[in-house]
Amino acid sequence: MVRTLLGSVLALAGATAAVWSPFRAWYDGRHGRHYRLGDLFSSGGVTNVPAELFASLFLPFAGAALITLAGLLLRSRLLVALAGVIVLGFTVLWLIRVGQAAGSLVISGTPSNGLGPGTGLAFGGGLLLLLASVVLRGRGVRAEPVYVPPPDPAVPTLDGPPVDYR
Repeated sequence: MVRTLLGSVLALAGATAAVWSPFRAWYDGRHGRHYRLGDLFSSGGVTNVPAELFASLFLPFAGAALITLAGLLLRSRLLVALAGVIVLGFTVLWLIRVGQAAGSLVISGTPSNGLGPGTGLAFGGGLLLLLASVVLRGRGVRAEPVYVPPPDPAVPTLDGPPVDYR
């Protein structure tokens, strides 16, 4: 019970952080909702062209949040772990593509210069989802009762008096 509750809280916190991250600055003050999802998979890399909300990084993170909710309702550790892998995968892919486009990545204390808090929220949210999948208790396997027939009185057993077979 406690593991289920703690795992659910961790999963919900991770999903919330992941969904909130595109609304925060990711790199050089640019929010994650302004990065086009297609830029991550195109040969041109990340561009300065702004994106619509459902064509940005928000889409995979919202999908991961829905997968998390389904995993919690079905008590599926695998679905919660899948959501964590999706969040971390898109975050790392974004880091690689922005690093290629910019030439290097800068970590700075201000959101207007270098990596911002949105990147940290996405990365932390993905880690929380993976941690939640470890903490959660799964559905478990219920063993079917096994039918054991009553002992046959004609067959000698070891728990009775010794039988002389001479």
